Amino acid sequence: MTIYEPATLLTDVVLAGVAGALGARLLAAGRAPGRSGTRLWAAAFLAGATAALAGGIVHGFGPSLAPALKALLWRLVLVGAGLACGLLLAGTAAFNRNDYAGAVRHWERAQGAVPQESEMAQSLRASIAEARTLGGGSTRAPTEPVKAASSAQVGGVVKIAPGLAAKVAPDDTLFIFARAEKGPRMPLAILRLQGRDLPAQFTLDDSMAMSPAAKLSNQARVVIGARISKTANATPSPGDLQGLSPPVKVGAKGVTVTIDSEVR
Repeated sequence: MTIYEPATLLTDVVLAGVAGALGARLLAAGRAPGRSGTRLWAAAFLAGATAALAGGIVHGFGPSLAPALKALLWRLVLVGAGLACGLLLAGTAAFNRNDYAGAVRHWERAQGAVPQESEMAQSLRASIAEARTLGGGSTRAPTEPVKAASSAQVGGVVKIAPGLAAKVAPDDTLFIFARAEKGPRMPLAILRLQGRDLPAQFTLDDSMAMSPAAKLSNQARVVIGARISKTANATPSPGDLQGLSPPVKVGAKGVTVTIDSEVR
């Protein structure tokens, strides 16, 4: 097959490789709890890599391609480099200034522009769920049905160690979450309360999942964590207070989590 624009093809392939590698590294880093912004930056780089690769194929082999295939490749270029990336970054900016409703609006638009089984779509769904949770549920779409509570639950109480109690203000944000014992650190369920709620009784279940693909009912054992933030930021920051339980079985009740350390 003849290569019609070898320099452009090579440039686009190199760009796709660099963007894809950066996107993969960011995606791995974004599996930690509260790393929604990182996941969306990863999705933006992966979208850019897809656009660059598709553009390289068109520039390098365009005249030899079937018209339908060429049109599909150009669509990938336009979606990847334009609409999806723009909305991802706009959503990330809104999320970082605690405008969770704005973040959901931008990310839902981007979600409609990408293949629903793609890794980007999965990142979008997880980040939309996180923004809705942090927004106290007010960002849920009116037509979206509320999920029924699953029998897969973990319940217990979160306490603060006596030596750290003086550092907790009533309006501080308290995050309680479950994550897999092994594997990705993305929360399987997350609950948002306040410092005044301590000691806080909790029940985590599938209705609090951030992604349909990552739920409590998919795991046999989980770790329950709790973190107190003065900024309500989903990303852990120096000065936050945190604690983790040992691994427990899904279905366990009476789990005690003691917040006993400070993020440095």
